Amino acid sequence: MFSPPTKLVLLFLCLPALCAASTSEEDLFFKSVADVNDGQLHFLTQAPAKPVHHHKNHVFISDDSLATGWVRLEQCHQYLDPVPSMQIVYSKDRIRNLTIRRSENIGKAWVDANTVQMEEVAHDAQICINAETRALRVDGDGYYSLANGPFMRRFLDGYYPMRVSMEVTMETDKLKFTDITPLPQPGFLLRQEGMNLGYEALFEGRLRTILRFAMAH
Repeated sequence: MFSPPTKLVLLFLCLPALCAASTSEEDLFFKSVADVNDGQLHFLTQAPAKPVHHHKNHVFISDDSLATGWVRLEQCHQYLDPVPSMQIVYSKDRIRNLTIRRSENIGKAWVDANTVQMEEVAHDAQICINAETRALRVDGDGYYSLANGPFMRRFLDGYYPMRVSMEVTMETDKLKFTDITPLPQPGFLLRQEGMNLGYEALFEGRLRTILRFAMAH
């Protein structure tokens, strides 16, 4: 039986990009190779028996965001896998004012440049950060998009269940939501109420999403 890695990396380009999270040694040893997802996106209509890594994002789009592309981000990771050390890495040119809001069941957590470093990550650990990220893209002709992903929970050659929540708060009345990719379906639910919209996704494999907006007239 092999030993689990001593260090893991969670990468986030713009908003979250790559999530390479661990699975317990026992779970991997007894899991059939045929049951391990190879990266193809598969939405789940029923949650696994045990809580899975939950990646929560709250993005705030302001009038200034339309000109600069910078949005305010509140992000939390819940049910992190227990490992000796872990880091969240953000793209250097797309993140600023990165701070840790709170952490639980983590021995030590700190910001180092464009990364969040963690040590002694225990069961049911979670960490929340605040930042600004240059995530809103100008597509031209009055259209904008917010592209996220790929989200994934990967260990060695397998992909394991993951939950992603995205909430977008419109602090400007100059934009209106138009559509989302992929289309809403079981396991990928879109919600919209007033100036807030977002989605809930439960899946295995690699998930990329695009929220599209147009200038309001």
